[in-house]
Amino acid sequence: MFVVDSALRRVPEPIRSLVIKHHEGLKFLIVGGTCFLITAAINYGLKLTILHEKPVTALTVATIIATIVSYVLNREWSFRTRGGRERHHEALLFFLVSGLGVGVNDIPLVISRYVLELRVPVVSLLTQEISDFVSGMILGTLLAMVFRLWAFRKFVFPHAGARPRPDHTTHLTAVPDRSDDEVA
Repeated sequence: MFVVDSALRRVPEPIRSLVIKHHEGLKFLIVGGTCFLITAAINYGLKLTILHEKPVTALTVATIIATIVSYVLNREWSFRTRGGRERHHEALLFFLVSGLGVGVNDIPLVISRYVLELRVPVVSLLTQEISDFVSGMILGTLLAMVFRLWAFRKFVFPHAGARPRPDHTTHLTAVPDRSDDEVA
């Protein structure tokens, strides 16, 4: 936490208060960015090798792998003080919500590829790949991120303050958790 506190001390006050107020959402975005990079690496690794004819399958596999990483990071960092459920129930709900998130993530790519037919031979390979990236990796990820943040707070980690914060936090990072009513 020393690094976080040190970094926060250097941020101007109006921004610092905003960062502290929305710390949970910012952590969620950092985890999401990390998982986005994991998804992109695996997706393109699969598309360029064994699943080059199945882009939706490649994106789905990549998203599932990143979701497993996301569970660990979100539970232990982003939402570490939230909970209220037994771990196995929480995990089941997390993966159910994330499974729905995978479907939400795939929707723009499916529309791009199979409804708008932005695929070879109708369009060039470059156009297809740009379309896949924008629809699957950018739009899909943004839609799924909004859905997951809402669903994680509402269903998976519903109770703020359910797990105690570690004692080594300082006044800069010690922010009272908001109730679900304040989040909405």
